[in-house]
Amino acid sequence: MTDNGNLKKRQKLRNNEYYDMQETYDELYQRSIKGDTFTDLMSIITQENNIALAFRNIKGNKGANTPGTDGLNIDEIKEWEFKQLVKDIPNKLKDYHQKSVRRVHIPKAHSPGKTRPLGIPCIDDRLIQQCILQVLEPICEAKFHKHSYGFRPNRSTDEAIARTNHLININGLHYAVDLDIRRFFDNVNHGKLIKQLWNLGIQDKKLLCIIGKTLKSEIKGEGIPDKGTPQGGIISPLLSNIVLNELDWWLSDQWETYESKHKYSREDKKYGALKKTNLKEFFLVRYADDFKIFCRDYKTAQKIYHATRQWLRERLGLDISPEKSQITNVRKGKTEFLGLIIYAKKSKKNKVKQKYVAYSNISDKAKLAIINKLKDQVKVIKKEPTPAQVNKLNAMILGIHQYYKVATHCSLDFNEIKYQVSKSLYNRLKGVTKRFKGRFKKLKIPESEIPRSNTYKKLYGRYKSKPKVIAGITIFPIYGSTHEYPTQHNPKINSYTKEGREFIHDKLSDNTKTNIMYLLRTKIFDETVELHDNSISLMSSQKGKCGVTGEPLIIHGMECHHKLPKAKGGTDEYKNLIWVTADVHKLIHACKVAN
Repeated sequence: MTDNGNLKKRQKLRNNEYYDMQETYDELYQRSIKGDTFTDLMSIITQENNIALAFRNIKGNKGANTPGTDGLNIDEIKEWEFKQLVKDIPNKLKDYHQKSVRRVHIPKAHSPGKTRPLGIPCIDDRLIQQCILQVLEPICEAKFHKHSYGFRPNRSTDEAIARTNHLININGLHYAVDLDIRRFFDNVNHGKLIKQLWNLGIQDKKLLCIIGKTLKSEIKGEGIPDKGTPQGGIISPLLSNIVLNELDWWLSDQWETYESKHKYSREDKKYGALKKTNLKEFFLVRYADDFKIFCRDYKTAQKIYHATRQWLRERLGLDISPEKSQITNVRKGKTEFLGLIIYAKKSKKNKVKQKYVAYSNISDKAKLAIINKLKDQVKVIKKEPTPAQVNKLNAMILGIHQYYKVATHCSLDFNEIKYQVSKSLYNRLKGVTKRFKGRFKKLKIPESEIPRSNTYKKLYGRYKSKPKVIAGITIFPIYGSTHEYPTQHNPKINSYTKEGREFIHDKLSDNTKTNIMYLLRTKIFDETVELHDNSISLMSSQKGKCGVTGEPLIIHGMECHHKLPKAKGGTDEYKNLIWVTADVHKLIHACKVAN
């Protein structure tokens, strides 16, 4: 996410504060910057608040309802008493043995017809992995390279594309080195990974043993793996970044972060000093295992290509796919990155001193994947023409627009996609689609009769195509996307410093924070995990005020009310709860008794 307005809504940071863990994570981050070693991380991992926070974070994950090999999902943990949860996790970690992992195959994002294997751990193992992730992440964030953008807090594909554009437009580096690591996630060396964790300062032997057991957990139907980090595990993306972090710094230290003996007065003069050496200029951009190295000339690109291939083989035991790895002069050819094809053309703005600038389109593979995905949903709507399925199609269209709007020619690409999908929309759904004759401006009916959601009006209101309505829902225009320039990562944004968080969200009000801290310190141990979690979240959303009178809630004078009593089938769900003052709570129940 690069929009500051969206960053302010990041729930994860608020969760850290609700559960009083932010200060602990900040301390881990600062100690890691100093180069400290960590030998007692298990005591933090098994803290009650860290466990409660882990539940909070995985509860909202869309995969929380996906069962593992034991057939259980997040609903199982929701019904536990809080004291059961905070005892169960530490007990399991005393002699940890992860349950077998369920293997599933999902379609590859940009490769139609191909699938990616995922390993789905059981829900309690996922909770344990989340507990570990929360503690390891600040330590690793302090050590990760600034131009690694995948699976990290406050980083995105947009920023990786922005960095790529910058290297072409500003630095004038037009030779792109692509090295495709063959089946990276399946070939990570377990022993090497444990050593890399140790070198990062993570030297808690008990924790390393648990991570080792996680890596070697049985995949049901396939056996115990001797290498690889199974995709699907909560901790796997962090572990993959740890593996390739060594590559980032090996490359960076040969130019970008190399300290030249030639003096320079300011940081922006550093590369001028480096050019006086015999070093070759190049920069890395990486998103997970997809990375590019940008060079100034072909000779340098060749050297980097062969050196990096050899280093990956000798240092990490990883091979590349020669057929997918290449060197591209983006002035003459096109290079693919994160679903886009990127190339450089002469700018039309400055004819005196013509400069090459980066342009991009959605890649052919990605376009085909988008078309197939939308057509598949059209088939579903034909069988089940309900508002839920039409909304799902709209969600797909919106998500695709948001991802690919950084492509400079996305409008042309989406027109092409629209042409392909529109045939399917017309032929398959003509029996259930309500169409309006004539162009939008010339419609003979009141505009109020066209069912358009607020999202439609805000994002697509300016598009004047014929509305297509199914089950009372207007389908978003597939062509309705225009290019937006991606912005580079702001280095001031940081989840683990007070100053960095000020760029992400406003602080909780003092009253709200005081009440939340009280709730954390005075747990009611016979309440369910879900009630405990939702009551804290609700306190924040109500901003520490009574949900009926609006009065500030005060400690010992506030109560969490179930709108539908549990005795009558009510649940501990968020929507069934409301914080009120103690006096209001008495009045509510008095009214019910009187009735």
